[in-house]
Amino acid sequence: MADSIAGTRHVYRRPAYLPPPSGTVASAVVGRTPAVVQPYLRLMRLQGPIGTWLFVLPGWWALSLAAPGAPDFQKILLFGLAALLMRGSACAVNDVVDREFDSQVARTASRPVAAGAVSVTNAVVFAAVQAVASLALFWWAGEKAAIIVLVCLPTYIIYPFMKRMISLPQAWLGLCFNTLAFAGWAAVTGTIEAPAVLLWTAGVFWTLGYDTIYGHQDREDDRRIGVKSTALLFDRATRPWVGFFYAAAIAGLSAAGVMAHVQWPFYAFLGAAAAHLIWQLATLDIDDPVRCRLLFVSNRVTGGLILLATVFGHWG
Repeated sequence: MADSIAGTRHVYRRPAYLPPPSGTVASAVVGRTPAVVQPYLRLMRLQGPIGTWLFVLPGWWALSLAAPGAPDFQKILLFGLAALLMRGSACAVNDVVDREFDSQVARTASRPVAAGAVSVTNAVVFAAVQAVASLALFWWAGEKAAIIVLVCLPTYIIYPFMKRMISLPQAWLGLCFNTLAFAGWAAVTGTIEAPAVLLWTAGVFWTLGYDTIYGHQDREDDRRIGVKSTALLFDRATRPWVGFFYAAAIAGLSAAGVMAHVQWPFYAFLGAAAAHLIWQLATLDIDDPVRCRLLFVSNRVTGGLILLATVFGHWG
């Protein structure tokens, strides 16, 4: 596939780059589906579920922290399924908008729209179907949650264009990628309260940190083709900036816990999450794309520890 693409388009190949491991459960599942279906599953990034985890986790934090006891498992499940589809819809839109850029980057040249496996029209229709199905699931979880997601939907569509306009597109990504914190809180309480705002703020800073690390995989490609990113903006100052973003995220989460009147287990798990973020900073090498990918993906551990903090925060 890579050779055929290279024969029709100029694809920049960075010798030091190694693609992420393909031997995951998700990629194995996608690989066993009928050939006609596979491009659409790859279009919604089903083979790489890390984006879904990072999208849904702030919603799960809110569902758990807002609940006086154990979180509602049905709402947890509905948010998970809805987030999978909404993220898939956003990825399809992103791939349509970025198809010319993707074809010039080694890591993204095989994406279905860039490679011609899915037409632009089919990708747009697929994105719309996923968005509608996702909103239906959010509505099932709570009418106000669905309304919040619907209102925020344009921000997901605008994101691909921000990479062309501003040097901080990750800030915009953070603003829209953490809106499930509002939706989750509203699904439980029927409103948006101060802890939800603090969870969202913490999520924005968390996203700024991990997506800056992610951006260093494509730093030189982005510089060459004119895509803006915080990886390019911060460059050699990435470590202190990511450290600041992660510290702000932990501070925001701590404040949310105070406002929600949590008990000591919340802070114990939050401390473990902070330690994991410190490990990321200590082992970061912005010139090693494989390391950057590993650290980015490891944020599902960070988010999972924060989820445990919100689940057990009312105990003790």
